[in-house]
Amino acid sequence: MENLIATSPGLFPLPDWAKSELSSLKGHQKSDLITGDEPEEIERIYTEARSEAITEQQNAGLDRVVEAQVRWDDMLAHPLTLNDAVETGGIVRYYDNNNFYRDPQISDELSHSGDVAAELTAATELIKETSLQTVMPGPYTLAQLSSNRFYENEKELLSATASYLASEIAEFPDHETLYLLEPSLVSTPPNDELAPFVSEKLSEVSAASGGDVVIHTYFGALNEKTYAYLMDATVDALGFDIVAGDRDKTLYNVTEYGVTQNVALGVADGQNTLVESPETLYERAEWFCSQVPATEFNDVYISTNTEPFYLPVNKHRQKLAALATATTISGEVEV
Repeated sequence: MENLIATSPGLFPLPDWAKSELSSLKGHQKSDLITGDEPEEIERIYTEARSEAITEQQNAGLDRVVEAQVRWDDMLAHPLTLNDAVETGGIVRYYDNNNFYRDPQISDELSHSGDVAAELTAATELIKETSLQTVMPGPYTLAQLSSNRFYENEKELLSATASYLASEIAEFPDHETLYLLEPSLVSTPPNDELAPFVSEKLSEVSAASGGDVVIHTYFGALNEKTYAYLMDATVDALGFDIVAGDRDKTLYNVTEYGVTQNVALGVADGQNTLVESPETLYERAEWFCSQVPATEFNDVYISTNTEPFYLPVNKHRQKLAALATATTISGEVEV
């Protein structure tokens, strides 16, 4: 099969020891959110958790290593919470699951922060003999997860989140790959007027990266119109949820409108503690590629379908190892 690359969409579960130590130092109220100027003891815990996460990935044998985003209190909304133009509101459900985040309320023009770039720079000092993969929310998802109290309309908001992300990404250290996570394209797809603008803004954000850019979607399959417009974006790979998504719907989109020369496949369940075998993960990737015979993909990224922070740490480690082993399997499988 095509060149398989084992990786992760980031946002790792925080180790139990870190949760325990942080529980006496940091609460769960608005005032306890990460701001970038935490006390030394809190910063030490996050630094050690990051180091542990990077070591786990290297030991598992992943081809791309992420910083792990262990400091991200509010999942994909995190980058906005550090912005001076954003106030923190009440609790909001994070998509259709039992996790919650604090509503980032945009009350002024978004400005550069540089916090994520600093995290990644710290990570590069720990990564050896593997390639760094950076992770950020896509501009559409970041806009959808926020409450807009400043910009005139959806287009202005989307333009602002794209410009903000591009300015952050431009300061990232050298990286092999950038994953832009766009679950909101599935859960709340843009209307016909906004959809082409989404592709334009994804291209703008992509251009700020010096690496290969993957637009990863999950929590289901993209609807037909969203997919058709997404194919206009200048990116290196589109990512699909092969676990929770409607695979037939995804295949219809791919065969009807084409697909990128590289592809990312969420083949391991990021929300289920059942650890799939490497053979199962390989079969899922092989099944997808075999259904698109007219396309010879250059690279096929395989990962969990969603962020893995839902999982216990030990189960997550096992899934990382299974993904890495899946890339070593060769030969055709029964589909």
